[in-house]
Amino acid sequence: MARVATHLSVSELERHTRAAKEATAARHYQAIWLLAKGHTVPEVAEMTSFGTRWLEQLLSRYNARGPTALGDQRRHNGRAPTILKPALLARLKPRLAMPPGDGGLWTGPKVAAWMAGALGLEKVAPQRGWEALRAIGWTIQVPRPRHPQAATAEEREAFKKNSPRRSRRKPSATRRSPSRSSPATSTGSV
Repeated sequence: MARVATHLSVSELERHTRAAKEATAARHYQAIWLLAKGHTVPEVAEMTSFGTRWLEQLLSRYNARGPTALGDQRRHNGRAPTILKPALLARLKPRLAMPPGDGGLWTGPKVAAWMAGALGLEKVAPQRGWEALRAIGWTIQVPRPRHPQAATAEEREAFKKNSPRRSRRKPSATRRSPSRSSPATSTGSV
């Protein structure tokens, strides 16, 4: 049985497990909660699909620093954002008020190309353009499809004329050519 520091009681650990908004934090709290309930490290590893070595490291981290050691620690690694800096995002907002250089609508790849030019880089990954749009509060804006009956009679006729013709025959579920693996057999009575 592992020794769990009493930073939080067993019931508090359970409450944190159920209330955590971040999936990583919820799983970490669950592992510590199960250990605090008296389960062994191999049992908790089986229940949570964590490795035993990782559980031992997580428990050690929890015992040393308490609940602040649980959850995704990568957000607090001390590094500043490399591309999506606040100054660049502030310059992006007014730029989006104007159409992009090629016309059309702004997309993630178009924003990434603008960011590359603004940062003096050769290129920026298209995903960074999408992340920049999300960072300033933009969302996907796609018009809802119109109901076919909303089209005028002329539009419906034009659609019918330009649509590819389909055969009226239904495809057969049986093969049309005889089998090549054996001679033909008679299904009639002799």
